Amino acid sequence: MKTQTSKVNLKKLLTGSAYIMFGILTVVFVVYLFSSSKTEKQDEDPVYQKEMNAKYAVYVPVIPDAIDFAGEKIPIELIDVRESLDYEILKVMFWHSEEILHIKRSRKLFPIIEPILAKNNIPDDFKYLAVAESGLRNVVSPAKAHGYWQFLKETGKSYGLEINSEVDERYDLEKSTEAACKYLQDAYDRFGSWTLAAAAYNAGQGRIKNNLKDQNVDNYYDILLNKETGRYVYRIVAHKLILSNPRNYGFVFRDEDLYKPIETSLIEVDSTIADFVQFAKEHNTNYKIFKRINPSLRKKTLTNKERKTYYIHIPTETGRIFKKD
Repeated sequence: MKTQTSKVNLKKLLTGSAYIMFGILTVVFVVYLFSSSKTEKQDEDPVYQKEMNAKYAVYVPVIPDAIDFAGEKIPIELIDVRESLDYEILKVMFWHSEEILHIKRSRKLFPIIEPILAKNNIPDDFKYLAVAESGLRNVVSPAKAHGYWQFLKETGKSYGLEINSEVDERYDLEKSTEAACKYLQDAYDRFGSWTLAAAAYNAGQGRIKNNLKDQNVDNYYDILLNKETGRYVYRIVAHKLILSNPRNYGFVFRDEDLYKPIETSLIEVDSTIADFVQFAKEHNTNYKIFKRINPSLRKKTLTNKERKTYYIHIPTETGRIFKKD
């Protein structure tokens, strides 16, 4: 009798556990159906959609019907050209932090670049090439190109820049812009096209010449190039469109948000400077600011055996002070 009772109780226990488990699973399934139904209903709810769209929206920029680079028409009516430009606009436009920095820096540096381009009869649009090249910063590329205009050492020297252990004029905005103008004029004289001159700035004149010949074409938009050069002019144009009309692409700012140069005066130096740290202190500044406004002076000394004349920037008395416009 004890054995039978034990078996009956065990059977009842197992049956009861199964009912409990079934009940739990049923509750979970009902909750899942309810929450799923609620989500689907929420997604289909026009009021919810309206509220969501009012709070968050990503707009695709409108491509203008007519665009030019350096006065040369871009054939935007061609599907491949339109898609390539659209790609670069989206890449530039939605890298928000970087493009905001370009906007800020352009206010400080474009006023220096623009008159140099104009003096050398180089189209104003080439200021955007400097944005594409360096982001308007003194940087060094993996290929060892330096400065705002990204000159390699030998190319920079061939266009008149002084480059040695103490002085590297690739970091001097005015002098490197002058050198860039000479290169671009040479490329234009060779190809008869500012667009191809821009492409040559990236790939080299020889490579552009060979590709044009091998493919039997005569313009940038019909030539098959490596990925970097194939994107290059489109990226420059994307920067042009956004930087010339930033608010059209969603960038909102005040004038006081933009960067301003440190106001300086120039000192002529034609002798050896043994210590620029001490030189800076003697002119009521510090070495950090001295290097910031004289980036082409690469060391703390200037030997100057040839007694060449250098023009060194020194901040004015209030030149470092931020002032609202």
